[in-house]
Amino acid sequence: MGEVAHQRHVSEPSAVPLSGSSAGAAAVRRPFIAADVGGTHARIALVIDGAIGKAPIEVLHYHRYSCGEWPNLVVMLQDFVAQLATTPHAAAARQIERCVLACAGCVLDDAIINENLPWPVPIAPLRHGLGIAQLAVINDFEAAAYAAQFIDAVACRSIIDAPQSQAQAQAPTLVLGPGTGLGAAVLLPGRPRAHVLPTEAGLVALAPGNEREIAIVRVLQRERAYVAYQDVLSGPGLRRLYRVLCELRGSEPVLQTPAQISAAASCATDAAALESLHVFCGLLGSFVGDLVLLYRASAVYLAGGILPQIQPFLQASRFAERYFNKGVMRAYLQHVPVRLIEHGQLGVIGAASWFLDIKHVEQAT
Repeated sequence: MGEVAHQRHVSEPSAVPLSGSSAGAAAVRRPFIAADVGGTHARIALVIDGAIGKAPIEVLHYHRYSCGEWPNLVVMLQDFVAQLATTPHAAAARQIERCVLACAGCVLDDAIINENLPWPVPIAPLRHGLGIAQLAVINDFEAAAYAAQFIDAVACRSIIDAPQSQAQAQAPTLVLGPGTGLGAAVLLPGRPRAHVLPTEAGLVALAPGNEREIAIVRVLQRERAYVAYQDVLSGPGLRRLYRVLCELRGSEPVLQTPAQISAAASCATDAAALESLHVFCGLLGSFVGDLVLLYRASAVYLAGGILPQIQPFLQASRFAERYFNKGVMRAYLQHVPVRLIEHGQLGVIGAASWFLDIKHVEQAT
């Protein structure tokens, strides 16, 4: 990731109007592209400013891509624009001037860099390849956190149910999740708009909670001087846990992918896989509890590509036990619910909402 991993970036010619003129206001209402690009999948949508209220973004057209199947992001976005020619939005698509990109990584020298992406993402070629006037970039979990203000809690799956007070509704909301990496951000309610505190929490040093986890860290330290939570709480991290536990158990690793490990653990057909997923869920519970205390969060939304696939296992695991295991702060955590959300269009909606809020603020000044 890097020290500027959550830096916002807007790339546009100086001729683009940002004042409160009628032309500028009309531009906000024009459809634009919003994309959420992670290490495994990219979700791209044509969106427009919706009605004022709880759901400010209307998704006109949406498509999910597998990043590894495309040579670069420019070609992927060009394919999406080409798709629009066969939709009812073909006329609007010919006037697209703006794109907002939620992307894992950091903006550095006009490029987005991240070790979890299959390719580098240069910003100028993106803008030129799409023929647009403006490209804005926000971190993917920052966008997911921004979208948390529009989530209907009833539609989520409860991992830890807890009663909330009215005062808690105005407290920070934590959004995090393991996928290709481990992302986390905090939504800070506010008026006239909410704000997001980006974090590099996934790179915090891993804190083992028992002798088995200490043994795991010792093995991991043979290949890396610094062991972070992301090194185990991610897709590659689950694979790494499985390999380490096979070594500690004196067995040969036979499973190759996180999906295979999760499936074998859920069916209890591989002892090392079963232990790996138990360790994964326990460490996740401890990590989430730590972040709740750090930010005095009032609610937690778990996202990412892994957890929806293992929900029954997660609920039956030691996640809750480790989440509450915070000494005298257990009583506080008992009032902080943890909910699981399907990733879906979350990042797209968050990126688009953030972008429109930025434009409205600029037009008002």
